[in-house]
Amino acid sequence: MKKFISCEFNMDTGCVELRFSDGKMISINCTAVENEVTDNRFERSELNWLIYNDPKAYADLILNGEPEKYLKAVTVYKPFEN
Repeated sequence: MKKFISCEFNMDTGCVELRFSDGKMISINCTAVENEVTDNRFERSELNWLIYNDPKAYADLILNGEPEKYLKAVTVYKPFEN
């Protein structure tokens, strides 16, 4: 792959798409990732925040990182109190 050109969330496909200067594209299916990686709505919320606010960091996390470890570190659980 050549130089990285862009990274954005495509709302129509539900994928984060990375484009490179040589014409290649990587598409990450966000729904499939959520189904495999998350255990609850709090973790899904963390991934959704990344998808919409920093898709490049999301792509880096999924392709090069350990998303489960990241989610355990950043997720704040706030149970419902009566």
